[in-house]
Amino acid sequence: MVPLSRREWLLQSACGFGHTALLGLLAGEQMPGEARAAGATGSALAAKAPHCPARAKRVVFLFMHGGISHVDSFDPKPKLAALNGQPLPLPKPKFEFAPTGNLLASPWEFRRYGQSGLEISDLFPLIGSRADDLCVIRSMHGGDQVSHGPALLAMNTGSGVFARPSLGAWTLYGLGSENDNLPGFISLSPSLYHGGTQNYGAAFLPASFQGTRIGDGSTDFKSTRLSNLVSAEDQALERLQLDLLAARNRRHAGLAGGDPRLEARIESFEMAWRMQAEAPGVFEIERETAATLACYGVGTEPTDEYARQCLLARRCLEAGVRFVQVNFSYPRNYWDAHGDLRNNHTTNAKKVDQPIAALLADLKARGLLDDTLVIFGTEFGRTPAAQGPDGRDHHPHAFSVWMAGGGVKGGMAHGLTDEFGYYVAEGKVTMPDFHATILALLGLDHERLTFRHAGRDHRLTDVSGRVVREILA
Repeated sequence: MVPLSRREWLLQSACGFGHTALLGLLAGEQMPGEARAAGATGSALAAKAPHCPARAKRVVFLFMHGGISHVDSFDPKPKLAALNGQPLPLPKPKFEFAPTGNLLASPWEFRRYGQSGLEISDLFPLIGSRADDLCVIRSMHGGDQVSHGPALLAMNTGSGVFARPSLGAWTLYGLGSENDNLPGFISLSPSLYHGGTQNYGAAFLPASFQGTRIGDGSTDFKSTRLSNLVSAEDQALERLQLDLLAARNRRHAGLAGGDPRLEARIESFEMAWRMQAEAPGVFEIERETAATLACYGVGTEPTDEYARQCLLARRCLEAGVRFVQVNFSYPRNYWDAHGDLRNNHTTNAKKVDQPIAALLADLKARGLLDDTLVIFGTEFGRTPAAQGPDGRDHHPHAFSVWMAGGGVKGGMAHGLTDEFGYYVAEGKVTMPDFHATILALLGLDHERLTFRHAGRDHRLTDVSGRVVREILA
């Protein structure tokens, strides 16, 4: 038996292929250069032109898991204070997640910020300092999704019932990636609960468009690391291993008759190889100046964890990542204030207010805010009536989100709720409307962005949705 060289033995051990096939590859029979090209940049992730001129090139979605109370944050209701403790003089929704009692005044004062005079509560004074960049949508309507799982899925995928691609996956499908060496869609610390991977998944879209998860809601983000980011000492050997693997995988894919899951797996090996060159530098937020770290709140409590996520998000956006979701998520962080509203919302707001304000200021200073759409969202609001003595129940019937940059008008509030914040009174924005507007800002027509699956064309907005043009700059 002919003894194997160290290089040949390592390759055979790593890939599990026979000696003859291995020597054929080393002799050039498998044309490794072509195998490498097939799995790299000429892929479904290549950058694509939008349907029409885009206002935004990239998205950062600051997702607040648990349901922030709109009447305690971005939708001031003096009538709640005036009628505190009295019965609601309106019919309550036919179905409530839990029984509620009388009206509950907000524990926080609202103040006017900026030249626009936009009213924001004392929960978010630093976000308030960026008021002239914010477009607050006070008339969001989440349909009938009164529990967390379906509501999260509706916000992130457009459907609280069926398995559908996430907003980030649709964005990547429509526009591709600007950087071949990094994932086009990254989700930071997503929860493993309430829909879990579906909230950043690709469902029936090719698997290449699913989000890359970094961390999860159960793990301190400071200790989160991507595995195997450091390349092998012998990079030429590692390249040969990948070439052999790609050649065999493509042969198998050909025999299998073409399967997008196999294509995604083949491409993932090449992405991992390219990430080893660029990702370590992008993910090392310690390369930032001491002033920048302090501005975000890195290294101090209670801001450190979310500050690290927001700063990493900015570095990823700057490096060409198309869509970054920055999750403040269960079980470590949760806005679900069925009781002890004051403590729950105060504690959580102190964790995110400074990092988010710093992100907005940093993007603006770097000239990125104009073409970066920043979204601050939650799955639903909370009832203006009390649950127990000092809590609020789930409330999808009316709640608030905001956007900044990326072609939206700053310093404005869109839509109205009634004087108690129970129902949308004017300018209702449904989930399909919300998603259609985000896609429009990215230059994508929500009615044209379709994918054929199970005999019909699917889209993020299903069969409805209108662009909320009133908020477009």
